[in-house]
Amino acid sequence: MSEPRRSGLVASTIPFSSVDGPGNRFVVFLQGCNFDCVACHNPQTIPGHSPAEGHVPRRRSVEELLVDIGEVAPFLRGITVSGGEATQQPQFIHSLFDAIKADADLQRLTCFVDSNGGCSVDLWNDLAPRMDGAMIDLKCFDSAVHEQMTGQPNDRVLDSITHLEQLGLLYEVRLLIIDRVNDDPDLIRRTGEWLAAVNPEMRIKVIGFRSHGSRPHDPQLQEPSSTKLHDLADILASVGRFELQVV
Repeated sequence: MSEPRRSGLVASTIPFSSVDGPGNRFVVFLQGCNFDCVACHNPQTIPGHSPAEGHVPRRRSVEELLVDIGEVAPFLRGITVSGGEATQQPQFIHSLFDAIKADADLQRLTCFVDSNGGCSVDLWNDLAPRMDGAMIDLKCFDSAVHEQMTGQPNDRVLDSITHLEQLGLLYEVRLLIIDRVNDDPDLIRRTGEWLAAVNPEMRIKVIGFRSHGSRPHDPQLQEPSSTKLHDLADILASVGRFELQVV
């Protein structure tokens, strides 16, 4: 990989989040994504340029972000780089994580990546020495359905899950469930069986699609019921000893 970049195109930051990895975290949302998900809740971050109305991404340096992180560091357990899709700017992540690990006041913070998994294993190998964990979204185990949902096949996503587990860096797999799109019980069972073969005790978060804030879709996507989500979680529990969370 070429010399890491010291600046990145940042969509926004959040100083405190409890849903983007373990503990309270500073989150950096990067601009640009290689997926075009029908259920995207941040469609303004998909283009790598030409911001949407009311959304102005900024090029920010590692040094600027270290100042922001430092101001709230006593209240943090770590930082997470998300998106958009974080792995579209790997050199910037490389530089940011290296800088955090080299800073005496920040090096205790864990460095996580929240990703769709649609990247090469070589990229994960580069980040591995400076990364403490990754959360991977598995939109659908069926590649054809995955492509309908995202515009991309899922082979790299599955490779990312397997490879990160082998590296000991897979923190969590997230399954976004959309009613009558990827919630077939047999599909969920096959998904669970595959994940159990990777690690039968992995952490899995079952997330129900929420229409509020999502991009328009015709016909409108439907939210799964709480009962459906828990039924699907029960199917997963029947094929592995997963650490399951339903949200």
